[in-house]
Amino acid sequence: MNDIAELERRITMALERIGAGIDLIGAAAAPADGQPAPDSDAEARIAELQDALDTERTTNAQLTERVRAIKEKQETMVGALEKKVARLTQQVDAATIDLQRLKEANQDLADANRALGEAMEVGLADPGLINHAMLGELEALRAARAADVAEMDDILAELKPLISEVA
Repeated sequence: MNDIAELERRITMALERIGAGIDLIGAAAAPADGQPAPDSDAEARIAELQDALDTERTTNAQLTERVRAIKEKQETMVGALEKKVARLTQQVDAATIDLQRLKEANQDLADANRALGEAMEVGLADPGLINHAMLGELEALRAARAADVAEMDDILAELKPLISEVA
């Protein structure tokens, strides 16, 4: 990108020098009475400079168009990357919530199992503790399933663009 800007700057400076040269030749070729003196060398030089000016203008226009195309492509890529970052951020947030739920369910299950083990040591088999332990295990299974579903959704989201390209 810097190379293009440098080339554009150099071309602009060359065009300015050519324009100044044409002005000098035009001023030197015109006598004081306002009638141009016939000078084939000056006319040839003016034609040569005009051709060079036209060539530089064409080159400058081409470079300007290339810069515009590069900027458009860059903006398109940045937009696509911003969308992808937003989508991935949402996926990470969802995974974080599922992970937190899984941790809480596992902690509840561990607490219920510890209480059940303590009751068994004392010889008190409490059906409420067994029920609580089973509910904790059920919640842990639900949280694990939700995490698996979220992971599958992430995989499918990544596969959809690939499938649509093939189709």
